[in-house]
Amino acid sequence: MVDHTHDEKGDENKRLAGIPPPVQQQNAAKKRFTWATVLKAIIVVAVVDVVLARWLQDFRAEVDAETSAWLSNPFTLPHFHHKILNGKPAEDIFLTVPNAASAIAASRQYATKPHMAGTPGDFETAKDFLALLQEHFGAVAPAADGAQPIYSAGSVASRNATLSIPHLAAPTAWIDVYYPVMNTPLNHSVAILGADGAPVWAAPLEEVADGTDPEAGRYVEAVPVFHGLSRSGEVAGKLVYANYGRQQDYKALLDKGVDLNGTIVLVRYGGIFRGLKVKGAEELGAAGVLIFSDPADDGAVTEENGYLTYPHGPARNPTSVQRGSVQYLSLYPGDPTTPGTPAYENATRTEGGNIPGIPSLPLSWANAQVLLNEISEGGLNRTISLVNHVDTRVIPIWNTMAVIPGHIKDEVVVVGNHRDAWVMGATDPSSGTASVHEVVRGFGALLKKGWKPLRTVVFASWDAEEYGLIGSTEWGEDFAEFIDEHVVAYLNLDSSVSGSRFRANASPSLAHLVRGAAEDVPHPTKPGLSLWDATKDSGIFEGKVKSEILEMYEAELQQADDLGVTPLGSGSDYTVFLQRIGVASTNGGFGSTPNDPAYHYHSVYDSERWQELYGDPGFSRHVVVAKHLGLTTLRLLDSIVLPINTTHYALELGNYLDHVEAIAATSSFDVDFSSLRSSISELQVASSALDQEKVKAERQLKKLLRRIVRRRLIRRTVHRAICKLKKVFGRECGPGREWQNSPRTIDVSAPSYVDENQRIVRPRIGRAPVWMKEQQERRACNMDDKRKRLHKKLLKAVKRVRAANKKLVAFERGLISEEGIKDREWYKHLGVAPGKWLGYGATTLPALTEAFTIEHNATLAKHEVKRLKKLIDALADKLEA
Repeated sequence: MVDHTHDEKGDENKRLAGIPPPVQQQNAAKKRFTWATVLKAIIVVAVVDVVLARWLQDFRAEVDAETSAWLSNPFTLPHFHHKILNGKPAEDIFLTVPNAASAIAASRQYATKPHMAGTPGDFETAKDFLALLQEHFGAVAPAADGAQPIYSAGSVASRNATLSIPHLAAPTAWIDVYYPVMNTPLNHSVAILGADGAPVWAAPLEEVADGTDPEAGRYVEAVPVFHGLSRSGEVAGKLVYANYGRQQDYKALLDKGVDLNGTIVLVRYGGIFRGLKVKGAEELGAAGVLIFSDPADDGAVTEENGYLTYPHGPARNPTSVQRGSVQYLSLYPGDPTTPGTPAYENATRTEGGNIPGIPSLPLSWANAQVLLNEISEGGLNRTISLVNHVDTRVIPIWNTMAVIPGHIKDEVVVVGNHRDAWVMGATDPSSGTASVHEVVRGFGALLKKGWKPLRTVVFASWDAEEYGLIGSTEWGEDFAEFIDEHVVAYLNLDSSVSGSRFRANASPSLAHLVRGAAEDVPHPTKPGLSLWDATKDSGIFEGKVKSEILEMYEAELQQADDLGVTPLGSGSDYTVFLQRIGVASTNGGFGSTPNDPAYHYHSVYDSERWQELYGDPGFSRHVVVAKHLGLTTLRLLDSIVLPINTTHYALELGNYLDHVEAIAATSSFDVDFSSLRSSISELQVASSALDQEKVKAERQLKKLLRRIVRRRLIRRTVHRAICKLKKVFGRECGPGREWQNSPRTIDVSAPSYVDENQRIVRPRIGRAPVWMKEQQERRACNMDDKRKRLHKKLLKAVKRVRAANKKLVAFERGLISEEGIKDREWYKHLGVAPGKWLGYGATTLPALTEAFTIEHNATLAKHEVKRLKKLIDALADKLEA
């Protein structure tokens, strides 16, 4: 037998000789270590150890900042290519921007020339403000056709500009043109007539100024003294003095047997809105009204107390005149001829139900003294002639608007300030415009650093506020549904500085926000104190003050809640937002005290010189108002849960009812408030539960987001650290997983080759690499499942927060009644409204309160109790849903 074993083994060895062994992972050539390499490693470890504490601090801050980016879309994972500005870092940057030099320059830009609503000067300021928004926001026109973004209200372009706000990707700016009915002065006179009917004295109605105040001297007759929306006419009659022209003043005259039919009523400014002085006189049969500025209302700073008059001192110039609208504001604001609907150019118009039926004129103290002497004891009491000729017509006005889109595009915060002035308006409204100018610059600086607000913000420069809140009201009536659906809060600034005391007005739900921001802004002039401490400030001038004036100031302070924030009445542009649509609103600024220089309201002397010399020397108050407004806006924009305090509001409703019950106790009406009291208590319980829910919702979302962000940041940080170490040892660093578009794959293939028999040989690669590939695919699949679960959790958490925010916004909406308030149905808010005979001042639970104080009607009071109870019950149900 032949032994073939050796041959077979040889053949096998031969066959196997052409097959390479299984592919193994080749270790990289070992790098030669040297003492220098070791030293580098030691240095790296030491540096890491030193900076670890600082890194952890920065890491936590970065987690907090980047968390907010997830709220835009829980299915979009941010790549964190740059640091996201949010919260305190954004606030700190903003607070460094507003400054006095810039505010003064802005004031001089707007307040050194007349810009009454509807005039060419007004149109120029609208375009100036548009240019400001375009410069600092990088804002473009909503339609990029190269034309100026000036749109007629009601046009497709105008409608789209606002209605597209929830869909914008970049800042935009434009001007809307509305067409209200307003008036301008033609000629006028006030005279004392002799027995033959000829004038024996004619009042020099216009103000007197010279070059001491350069702008006042130049423009002293640019806008003749008149009342906006006053009635044209020529009347004559005996003169009757009616103090402030309040209801109690007219009643006092009637009680004395004075007949006002056919008379000219002389009243002084103060106490109530000027239009209601005219309304009261008209209802009693008066033929006309004259309203004068009384230095006695200026407090301590009067000639009588030894102060020189302006422009040589801080007391009132005796020829200064307060222009202003005499619209019947407590009936409805806005264009008189289109109540409830926007004033388009082709609008259907009414006769105007909120404007006087008798003529009126404003007077200076110098003229009023002559008339008071005429009717004083020993006076001749001759007939007075009043002539007021005005041109009443449709006049265009211009609202300048801008939008900065947020991550959450359909939640909108609106910031507004009116721009028009009766003459130059260095205080009203240009002090506010200068402060908003600084807010715009601050937000522009944030945008340049990559900031994007969580919510969308709209800036509005309203027009024709002075005639009766027209610009804001027409926009509000035009886009009521949009506002109702999207606007979460409205922040108003009218005049930011007319005196030394800071005043804050707000819906009770925003009182904590307003005060908190004021406590975080330094006092303008007193180191170590806050802006909120300025709520106790007073002017520096001393002198005797009449008790009646002090009582008026005290009455204003008594309206404040426990936080020191007063409710909103009317008289500025928040009115349509708050009292018709139910948007929580704020207003504020520095106002006069009895010890401040006399503020020449609506006079030619409301000038740049007065503001820089007496109103706010150095403009420090302008700057802190800008900081407060900006800080309040940022906190509304960038808070995950809206900083709306419904529980404080619910408790305030209880206090409002206490006030009504106190009024009712003085009447003979038997009205049961127990059911309403019970409903308010239930609302307080529901609101308290919402407080807990919003805290839990935010905590859950933040916890989830922080966990996700922390993992991603750790991965990124570790990757960077490894890269640095690799560089020390001369090795390359590949991209981290965070920036890869697809999962990493392992190349388990090995190169094939041709053997000696010309066969293609594919090497065996072993099981390990294949197993690794299988594991990676399995991990990728698991990762997709985890990501889906993660997204589901995120979506649920975001929806929970959004639901809480909707309830917070709904609270103010819940006090809106479609029936409105009796005899002035335009006002729909049953929680607060301008008093029917106040105009500016707020009346809480207005329909119920006035059932006692004005209507004296028990049946009506019981009806209003039921109406309020129904609203509050529905609101409580909504909070509990």
